[in-house]
Amino acid sequence: MPTPTKGPRLGGSPSHQRHMLANLASQLFEHGRITTTEVRARRVQPLAETLITKAKRGDLHSRRKVYEKIRDRSVVHVLFTQIAPAVAEREGGYTRITKVGNRKGDNAPMAVIEVITEPVVKKQSSAKPKAAAPKAAVKAAPAVKAAVETKADVAGAVAAEATTVAGETEAAAESVAAEVADAAETVEEAATETAKKVADEA
Repeated sequence: MPTPTKGPRLGGSPSHQRHMLANLASQLFEHGRITTTEVRARRVQPLAETLITKAKRGDLHSRRKVYEKIRDRSVVHVLFTQIAPAVAEREGGYTRITKVGNRKGDNAPMAVIEVITEPVVKKQSSAKPKAAAPKAAVKAAPAVKAAVETKADVAGAVAAEATTVAGETEAAAESVAAEVADAAETVEEAATETAKKVADEA
């Protein structure tokens, strides 16, 4: 809640200022927004937000405390039945002050103060996903490690199988070479014997 500013009073006496602020708050609750000087808007804002907070409580004691400031029962009824439910989800900041320039004549700075009745839209913080990312990485680390180990095991099994196949292929090649050498020797011996027979017959 904004802190009331220190400085000269509005009006000529403290009671005059209290009545002036009460009337401004009453008109604000009745019409939803009012145009007044910037100084008066800033002075009435703390009072208006205090009364709205009491209206949100909704009990009899709060209603009687509001009656001490606002004497118009119809305005109090609007405050408790319309404004308080509209700002029930807000945790503060029920009013908004907007500067609208200076007033013609005395050049006084003017402002519009209004009650915020729009629904509250909760913004999603971007810091939460960043904070959750390391946790997700930590949780996913065992699964990644298991996947890497599985891939390593598969690669080792493939390499072992390839080595086995290569060994078997080499052994088969050596056996074929030995058989080819034996066949060559047999053919050579047969040719030699044939040549001898031919020579003897001649």
